[in-house]
Amino acid sequence: MAKRGIILMNLGSPASTSVPDLRKYLTQFLMDEKVIDKPYWLRTLLVKGLIVPFRSPKSAEAYQKIWWPEGSPLIVLTNKLKTALEQKISDPITTSMRYGNPYPKEAYEALIKDNPDLEEVILVPLYPHYAMSSFETAVDYMKAAHKELGYRFALKTIDPFYNNPGYIEAMAESIRPYLDQDFDQLLFSYHGIPERHVLKTDPTGSHCMQTENCCYTKSECHKTCYRHQVTMTSELVAKKLGLPKTKWQQSYQSRLGRDPWLLPSTQVRLPEMPGEGIKKLLVVCPSFVSDCLETLEEIDIRGKEDFLGNGGESYQYIPCMNVQPLWIDTLAAIIREVH
Repeated sequence: MAKRGIILMNLGSPASTSVPDLRKYLTQFLMDEKVIDKPYWLRTLLVKGLIVPFRSPKSAEAYQKIWWPEGSPLIVLTNKLKTALEQKISDPITTSMRYGNPYPKEAYEALIKDNPDLEEVILVPLYPHYAMSSFETAVDYMKAAHKELGYRFALKTIDPFYNNPGYIEAMAESIRPYLDQDFDQLLFSYHGIPERHVLKTDPTGSHCMQTENCCYTKSECHKTCYRHQVTMTSELVAKKLGLPKTKWQQSYQSRLGRDPWLLPSTQVRLPEMPGEGIKKLLVVCPSFVSDCLETLEEIDIRGKEDFLGNGGESYQYIPCMNVQPLWIDTLAAIIREVH
């Protein structure tokens, strides 16, 4: 067997909750051309001239609400995931982030240090679904560093696992205990993306968002279609849980800017639901395998306030899988399948 190492890759986090650190992090994040896919001059104007100066203080306050004594929840949980996986897999494992530390070179060098004869690295993007602003940019970032630094070992990438039976079962089991309480609906809230990102990742140029049921009509574009993949995750998890369609719905959170994004919007739906008779709500965020700002602050704090403040009676955020044993077993199995 080839001498190999494993890199777990997640989004990343600011180094601290200070405004300067948020400014640095947000600049790196939002200047990514796969996140804000505008011409460089316009992206620079928007990010450095408008968004970062305005958002940095607000983001710093948001991070302060969810920051743990050990540090950023996302970083802490990714490291705990690494430790748990090390109990299941004998290959050396390290972590890298798309934005901030640790950088790709640090991850590669950490593996080489322990294994100078390294022959291949398995990159595990911790994104269940394909999107140019998450999975694609993370993979491209690691590939670029691999090529630029001239490493001789092979680099292989785990594909999105949105419909992997083990992942679906682990997701369902992480939700199941919360279904014991009285609830009206379960909301699957996914990270949103602009509609144009869906169109850009359609290799056919003629399928995505062209018909009402395009996500259910077989197409090669489904391999890279975020909208299809999150829809399938919702359908499969709901089926595994035995939930009828009347007991769940799907929405998209974290909108940025005024361009058309995937709908419906979580931020719009949460205050609307109580008026529709949905008084007791469960919310889960399957875009993320580790809890982070978008789940702990946006959904568990602000989302709860929006729902209860508009007539909701009970609101339960269901944590990400984090280091749930079944999820660890599933991820280990996915990695072992790489040849």
